[in-house]
Amino acid sequence: MGHGPPGPQRLKLAGIHSTQHFGGNLAYLTVNAGRQRRNQPTLPQVIECVYREKKSLEMVGRQYDCLVNPLGAVRFTFEKAVTSGTDPASLDRNDWGVADLFREFLFDNDGISQVPILTPSTVHRVQPNTLVRFRGMIQDMLGNEFYVGAYKNEETWNTNKFTDVSQFAMDPSADMRVWERRLLYCVPVPGLNSWADSTSDGAVITSTNSPSAIREKRQRDTCPVSTEVEMQDASNELPNSPRAKKMREGESLMTEETDCGRPTVSDVDFRNKFSCLVKIYDSPESDLKLNDVFEFIGVLTFDTEVKNDNNELEDELVNLPPSKVPRLHCLVHRKLSVTDMVFKSPTMEPKPHLVKGIRESLLHYLKVVLGDDELAAHFMLLHLLSKVHSRVDSFAVGKLSLNLTSLDKSSISVFGNRISNAIKTLLPFTHHMPLTVEYLNTASLAPVKDYETNRLVSGALQCAEGSHFMIDETSLQAGVLNSNGVENTRLLKDLMEFQKVEYDFKYYKMNMDADVQILVLSEAKSNILPADLIVPFHPSSVGPLGDVGEETLNEWRWYLATLRSSPHSIETEMQKVVEDDMVAARQVDRSLGSEDFSRWLTMGRLMSLSFGETCLSHQHWQMVKEMERLRKERLQ
Repeated sequence: MGHGPPGPQRLKLAGIHSTQHFGGNLAYLTVNAGRQRRNQPTLPQVIECVYREKKSLEMVGRQYDCLVNPLGAVRFTFEKAVTSGTDPASLDRNDWGVADLFREFLFDNDGISQVPILTPSTVHRVQPNTLVRFRGMIQDMLGNEFYVGAYKNEETWNTNKFTDVSQFAMDPSADMRVWERRLLYCVPVPGLNSWADSTSDGAVITSTNSPSAIREKRQRDTCPVSTEVEMQDASNELPNSPRAKKMREGESLMTEETDCGRPTVSDVDFRNKFSCLVKIYDSPESDLKLNDVFEFIGVLTFDTEVKNDNNELEDELVNLPPSKVPRLHCLVHRKLSVTDMVFKSPTMEPKPHLVKGIRESLLHYLKVVLGDDELAAHFMLLHLLSKVHSRVDSFAVGKLSLNLTSLDKSSISVFGNRISNAIKTLLPFTHHMPLTVEYLNTASLAPVKDYETNRLVSGALQCAEGSHFMIDETSLQAGVLNSNGVENTRLLKDLMEFQKVEYDFKYYKMNMDADVQILVLSEAKSNILPADLIVPFHPSSVGPLGDVGEETLNEWRWYLATLRSSPHSIETEMQKVVEDDMVAARQVDRSLGSEDFSRWLTMGRLMSLSFGETCLSHQHWQMVKEMERLRKERLQ
């Protein structure tokens, strides 16, 4: 048979019927054949090209394989769009078919399971320019970056979209189109528990024979496509300015670009956390907001070869060096909710007859954790289901913070750990905060803008939606709060009351909406953190928790994640019942106010949801009233 280029008959035997099977040299020749008749390739040239492409396919897959060589797919769709007559100048911030191609591969053809997840253990083994996934929270918005998106060499248009370097040499005199992309600094979700962490090693693409990878390696230091640009700074913006409003709505704050488009950053996160610089194309700014959790799927660019010079340490401390923080050029992204963090959830709808059994087993577990305190277990269940579902002026509707009192240093050593471990087992994002005078005086709770590095420095209260905070106040002793302590106390109080976190931009401050659950453990009613519910804790035993099976745990996690986001309503007839009961209660106790009635409605909603019901029933309303009666008895 021989190993030379196949002849025309062997070409047919190889199953090559169309130039569409190839995304590299043959496609290039095909495009140029129509434009440069004088240089039209001969049949032997075409056969030689087919032979080279076929050998390449045998080694690394198709030239435009979405997994191994996504940039080949980008080039293929770009060439197809330009050949069809699309003006390259019109393609800035516009998709020419790339997103549909990758969505089909990822979701319609189940290619998502083949895409490796970017982690500290896989990043050094994944082949550059291949497709990867990164799950994380948007911690900072670094502004926009200009780059050479398309350029014309001779008669051929090429694109640099989704990459940091040009795939082909760019003639300085070439016709170029400068495009724009957004930069997001993303970190692992704060408080992420191990059971909700999907970043297992999985499949890793380690092939080094990809032509695009070889080109990337050869041109990495010679053909940057990002240009150094001066971006408008937000330091002098007023809180009511259009740009400040954009920040509140999740749009990017423009920053200053240095060193070929690399945004400056302080050495805060990347030593202890695995962060990623995500480059966003074509998406509306309102789609991605600060503190949102996303899964980004795109092309990895990561340079592990650090030049050993005198400025290496300075560069590491001031910038986002490519050797420390990988770049991901996002092709597809999807927002993740708490439900998406439960990977092995049961495949069923939250129907009442199915939910009832899960509710009973979870309630029993909480009762054991809480030392057979059944009333505390019922309130804990409602607390774990709570969620901000709307806002009326400054009031966050749906929140239900809980303060368990009557805990001293001896009891907290037992039940504090039991409660903390149980919540970590059930919820994906949890935080434990030991509240002391020293902690309040020294902690950095609010995110602060550092204008020397042009970065938003994260604080302990910058977290993802659906996070849970357990605040232990039992070790709080009398002491003097400094100015930082007073400010931190105010921040915690505002978070509990209004579900807002104040971000410090030095020249102004901005309130950002939050949706977190807050549990306070204290000896007496907390004077610092006014919770919605004060429940004296009355344990009667410290029984063993026993082993809980993984299937049961996944059912509980699914139950809490799914039901908290379920819709709910109150029918007209029940509205009349609730109103009458509130009027009667107000006549008996004049101290009752709108906050109490709002809390009752929230408890009624959560009680119905805990049974898988979407409408408040008379039975569930009576259960809420009985719980409130028993709680008040304990408070007397």
